[in-house]
Amino acid sequence: MSSEDCTNRIPILEGIRNQGKTWEVLAPRYGVTNENPPWKTSLVAMCSCLGTSEALPALDIRESEDELADSVYCSVPAPERQLLALAHTMLDRGLVTETELADRMTQIRSRLEAV
Repeated sequence: MSSEDCTNRIPILEGIRNQGKTWEVLAPRYGVTNENPPWKTSLVAMCSCLGTSEALPALDIRESEDELADSVYCSVPAPERQLLALAHTMLDRGLVTETELADRMTQIRSRLEAV
């Protein structure tokens, strides 16, 4: 990923970044004491699957995460920063579209609110 890509702001991810809904804020609100967000395992598994399938090699994921962490997502805490960086990279590489990501987020939000 070039540094030019890293300064590219993606509207859907900017909205997430600016919401302030970090695990550190949300966990106490729901009485959860686990310091790791429940989606962290899925994030690690997704990175592993992308790397194994060579759709997005592990080294590329790591390099883009480092670059994005220093630029676009520097104000976001660690687990959320990793998640946003992966989504950013996947969007930049055309592995997912903003529409697909928005649709998936809507589905997940609906399931969470139904509980």
